[in-house]
Amino acid sequence: MTLDLPGFITTFLAVMAALFVFAVGVGVLLIAIFYLIDITQTQHAIRRNFPVIGRLRYRMEHLGVFFRQYFYAMDREEMPFNRAQRAWVYRAAKNLDNTQPFGSTRDLRPPGTLLFANATFPALETTTAKMPPPLVIGPECAQPYAAGSFFNISAMSYGAISKPAVLALSNGARLAGCWMNTGEGGLSPYHLAGGADLIFQIGTAKYGVCDGQGGLDEARLREVAANPQVKLFEIKLSQGAKPGKGGILPAAKVTPEIAAIRGIPVGQDSRSPNRHPEIADVAALLDFIHRVRTLTGKPTGFKLVIGDPRWLDDLCREVVRQGLARAPDFITVDSADGGTGAAPMSLLDYVGLPLQESLPLVVDKLVEYGLRERIRVIASGKLINPGEVAWALCVGADFVNSARGFLFALGCVQSMQCDKNTCPAGITTHNPRLQRGLDPEDKAERVRHYVENMRHEVEIIAHACGAATPRQLRREHCRIVVGPGRSVPLSELYRRDAVLVQDRNAA
Repeated sequence: MTLDLPGFITTFLAVMAALFVFAVGVGVLLIAIFYLIDITQTQHAIRRNFPVIGRLRYRMEHLGVFFRQYFYAMDREEMPFNRAQRAWVYRAAKNLDNTQPFGSTRDLRPPGTLLFANATFPALETTTAKMPPPLVIGPECAQPYAAGSFFNISAMSYGAISKPAVLALSNGARLAGCWMNTGEGGLSPYHLAGGADLIFQIGTAKYGVCDGQGGLDEARLREVAANPQVKLFEIKLSQGAKPGKGGILPAAKVTPEIAAIRGIPVGQDSRSPNRHPEIADVAALLDFIHRVRTLTGKPTGFKLVIGDPRWLDDLCREVVRQGLARAPDFITVDSADGGTGAAPMSLLDYVGLPLQESLPLVVDKLVEYGLRERIRVIASGKLINPGEVAWALCVGADFVNSARGFLFALGCVQSMQCDKNTCPAGITTHNPRLQRGLDPEDKAERVRHYVENMRHEVEIIAHACGAATPRQLRREHCRIVVGPGRSVPLSELYRRDAVLVQDRNAA
């Protein structure tokens, strides 16, 4: 049987021509339909005045985010994290060389720029990197916790992030020897699967330990505390990106498994109250902390965004009045520019103090009232690079938590779709097709490398300043630009002698 090639070509071309004519016809019909819809609707002026063409506006707005990220924005321009910040995390997570040629692209002149004061005779680098001695949290608890890593994983709930993301973080935390905060969404099997040390966060909805009426279920709390991996309990008062408002998990992300872990209905928006009903003042806060600590036998503290700094005096005076045994074991200070999966823009942009102001306020108040060695301080909020972490240690933080830094380590490309269940990196989505791209084993190694390289480069900064370890960094080691050609040390800026930040190594 021979192939009639000319006849085949003729038939093929005829079919393609017919398909082309059909496609053009369908296209013209769709344009006509869109034209009629746009010219008759009254909600959108642009579409009414420029039918069909006006629809391109929405597509260009969407695409503009990605064009700016990859083509138009300079390395140090983009928000909330610029390309230079993200690139350091990507390379650190992949354990690639992070050295750069020619000179810094960071402008060192604007007010607010941080500079570290290198010593004329820096501390000698050792051939083997050693973990700093652990710091004990909750010395008066039945089960105090000795924390070895100054850099740890901040609160991210299962629900806000996906199963493979939680698995990667929990395994990576174990490999790196740091802790992982569960976030307010309860304790999932995937938090436990990695074998990492965990902080169980009790949010305003008390997911996982709620009695059904918004109160604390003591039996369920004891059940969580019985797990040896759970080392600390954190009571969440407020979060950086949305102080004064509870957590939001869109209905599309409330799967049957997540609903069961949280104790909420499937497929409905999960919205936490804007505060704990039983915590209305400082005394009630200390009562709740003492209640959780007594029931669990484990260190208990709280997380908040500082608003009115005068509140710190109320807290410290009440702790002094009730005694050190009733003090919180730690305070996690979040920043107004902290991260979130979903929050109103009015809160994102306008409410709360940034960490640069609130962290030194908290540390100084604890020193003023003689509580600094009793209460550990954890800094959280947009600290993803070594310079930012070193700054927090200089100011007086004992530990630094990061969430978005670890999202970048998992492969986040800052597509800003965390609340839409369409995350292209598979991190904040429960779409199995998108999750498939996130390999928990590979990403666990990236989490490990990110932590190890962070600790190493903060150690490099410490050595340059003459400090033997990162925990010996002090306020005099960091300066801040205050005007053209002039910087001042943080100890002068905050009007307090740097020696008041006591040596945490000796604690």
